Amino acid sequence: MSHAPSPAAPPSPVVGLIANPVSARDIRRIVANAGNLQLPDRVNIVLRLLAALAATGVSRVLMMPDRAGLAAMLARHLERERRQGHVLAQVEMLDMVPVATVEDSCRAARLLREAGAAAIVVLGGDGTHRAVVRELVANTGDWRETVPVCGLSTGTNNAFPELRESTTAGLAVGLYATGRLPAEVALAANKLLDVRIDGAAGTRSDIALVDAVLADERLIAARALWKPEGLRAVYLAFAEAQAIGLSSIGGLLQPVPRDAPGGLAVHLAPEPARRRQVVRAPIAPGMVRAIGIEHVEAMPPGQDFAVRQAAGVVALDGERELAFGAGERVHISVRANAFSTIDVGRCLHEAALRGLLCGAA
Repeated sequence: MSHAPSPAAPPSPVVGLIANPVSARDIRRIVANAGNLQLPDRVNIVLRLLAALAATGVSRVLMMPDRAGLAAMLARHLERERRQGHVLAQVEMLDMVPVATVEDSCRAARLLREAGAAAIVVLGGDGTHRAVVRELVANTGDWRETVPVCGLSTGTNNAFPELRESTTAGLAVGLYATGRLPAEVALAANKLLDVRIDGAAGTRSDIALVDAVLADERLIAARALWKPEGLRAVYLAFAEAQAIGLSSIGGLLQPVPRDAPGGLAVHLAPEPARRRQVVRAPIAPGMVRAIGIEHVEAMPPGQDFAVRQAAGVVALDGERELAFGAGERVHISVRANAFSTIDVGRCLHEAALRGLLCGAA
């Protein structure tokens, strides 16, 4: 008597992991006496994440390799965890050769999208998350088509990734990746800033997740922007009053929530004669500075704002990226519903209501 074969179990979902091993090592950490996560701290964050993913049924994680020793140290710790009988999601390294630049994060995001990752967990600061999102939104027209990101803050000025314990983040990602929470519950839509520079030589473009800041200087040698002198305008996708970084300037003047459709433009006044008010803002950890304000205006989504400054540099999420000169014009706009993130709080709240993490005694 023959028996029909049992249906094959659905394959385990793949979760991506991009961990920047050197985030939070820019000049702001020196001038502001801020802390710095060492490799063992980052490895421990990943280990807690892997344990939580395993608890939800995720068994496979694809991770970006690195040249700073994070992946190698993680491999040693995973072997120790296995010997002790602890259950963690299995880690596989992406097939790529790291070059120790931001291109690693971009390429890893591209490979994870192609591998069908259900979600990507990112460890880093605003710059790391910006690099990942920039790759994910390329060639997509709807935020629901992007691979959702779950950000864990390990950088300097962490306005975009929230301070979050990796254990709870792992539970939320796992519940979504395994299909126990649908996209309409687990995911949140996010906006960003589109930055375009038009000139005789053509058009250059980039994005920012939090802020695009105009400064007088054109030198991009020291990438992190931390001196308030020479700043001319701050364009914000969102502005939270409790933020650290240049977005706090807007957040302490006119807060704009992450889920609001538009953004905020703050025009600065270094010259006392043009100042209408002064705000004391924490522009870096441990660094509160008085910032002169000329005026503030709302940025409705999709509306083009032409920058009046003739030459200078545009810093994206705190790092100098785009120099521009005479004959070039900078345009900035807010793009609503650009990409998706895992809403950790809502995921776990819904998990409680549905009893997803409960079972018989």
